[in-house]
Amino acid sequence: MKNLAQTNYGSALETVRSLKAKYGASWNAIHPESAARMSAQNQFKTGLDIAKYTAAIMREDMAAYDADSSQYTQSLGCWHGFVAQQKMIAVKKYHKTTSKRYLYLSGWMVAALRSEFGPLPDQSMHEKTAVSNLIEEIYDFLRQADAIALNDLFRRLENGEPVQNQITNFETHVVPIIADIDAGFGNEEATYLLAKKMIQAGACAIQIENQVSDAKQCGHQDGKVTVPHEDFIAKLNAVRYAFLELGVEDGIIVARTDSEGASLTQKLPVSQEPGDLASQYLAFVEAEDIKIGDAKEDDVLLKRDGKLVRPVRLANGLYKFKEGSNIDRVVLDCITSLQNGADLLWIETPTPNVKQIAHMVNRVRKVVPNAKLVYNNSPSFNWTLSFRTQAYEEMLAEGENMTEYDRNNLMDAAYDASELCLRADEKIKSFQLDGAREAGIFHHLITLPTYHTTALHMDDLTKGYFGEEGMLAYVKGVQRQEIRKEVSCVKHQRMAGSDLGDDHKTFFAGDKALKAGGGKNTSNQFESSKKTSKRELVLDK
Repeated sequence: MKNLAQTNYGSALETVRSLKAKYGASWNAIHPESAARMSAQNQFKTGLDIAKYTAAIMREDMAAYDADSSQYTQSLGCWHGFVAQQKMIAVKKYHKTTSKRYLYLSGWMVAALRSEFGPLPDQSMHEKTAVSNLIEEIYDFLRQADAIALNDLFRRLENGEPVQNQITNFETHVVPIIADIDAGFGNEEATYLLAKKMIQAGACAIQIENQVSDAKQCGHQDGKVTVPHEDFIAKLNAVRYAFLELGVEDGIIVARTDSEGASLTQKLPVSQEPGDLASQYLAFVEAEDIKIGDAKEDDVLLKRDGKLVRPVRLANGLYKFKEGSNIDRVVLDCITSLQNGADLLWIETPTPNVKQIAHMVNRVRKVVPNAKLVYNNSPSFNWTLSFRTQAYEEMLAEGENMTEYDRNNLMDAAYDASELCLRADEKIKSFQLDGAREAGIFHHLITLPTYHTTALHMDDLTKGYFGEEGMLAYVKGVQRQEIRKEVSCVKHQRMAGSDLGDDHKTFFAGDKALKAGGGKNTSNQFESSKKTSKRELVLDK
């Protein structure tokens, strides 16, 4: 992608110089270099700028994956802009580039953590606007990360440091978001309106699922109810029209099927001719043979293979699918979605098993050869148990003596150093690479990692701080780690924009600016922590 920082700086410099010449003395206080610097530090002016930029990145990444399956992409779910910001700062620090690293916006976490109703289950009960608001918030924080990092570089440049190349080749923290619109929050018009809000906030990829909107359940819970294909296609169309209306031609639609774990449908579609989509959907519905004389008043009846049948209907009016039809339904869902405008697939599965995922994807690829998955490496899976079970079955099939293992208690910590555990952990470690190579997984994500890490870290800190360790629990477990690992927010004033604001004040007010930085700023205590060598410490003594 083109270097936006340098492009913005040069064009802004020329523009402001021209404006100064046009408006004369009344603009004497405006310095073109300062204005150009501010422009370079805010590379994206609107959410639509972000959506267009990141959609192009995703399209390039999808093409790269088609050519080489090792070029898969990854993301972590974030429930706050600050979490997303710190993630991308860490990505740049440890991996030197944001390439192929995205963000995921989870509807589950919006419901659990961002609703004005308070914590909610993942059942589309939260406010629709909470989703687009979070997208906007995330990109505000990522743009601030750009501004702070570039501001630091410009400061160093002014002090004579040779950092011009770092400014010229600056890589933005802004990356694609795959954003969860759940089941569309209503009819197709509601889906279209919310999709527009999400795209305007910056989303380049929208994930939508084939559940009934007003009966939506988390993909890892029971009671899921799917909709006929025609209903889902209408919502795919709604999202595409939203992208096109807003000029995001490369926008990506991720079509999720929950059919693997769904056993119910709310509607029986109307078939127009034998073998059409409605007919195929109806063929999955469980039904019993019946004679017309045995039909009850107001029964719903179908003609199937020349016979009269009565669909099995529950007391709540929902219809059951045939037992064992789930995989066939998944495959039909995927093929139909790709043939009707979807770009990527999402298949919810009961466990993370590469062979099982590949079995479904390979069937889809017989019809659509370049079919690709976004896959949820979900915390709802017990990864340890799942992979120890897989390793156990493989070792057993290889003829190994498994008598030392209790098949019903493989989570036991006593097995942690065993051959079984080592095999299982290696399979977990290679899961993403294996899934990309064997099961068509283009994008691996973890939906709820920061929900769990927040809880875990608070558990650790609370135990020590309110116990015998007191303040040492924070210093040893948090601040000392931040300093030694160079975590950006150890200087929290800077991370919140204090230095950036000081420079802006100087642009606006010159020498009269009242600035927060200076000798009495306690953040200065963190300035020299890395620069003091062991030898200097010895000499100080």
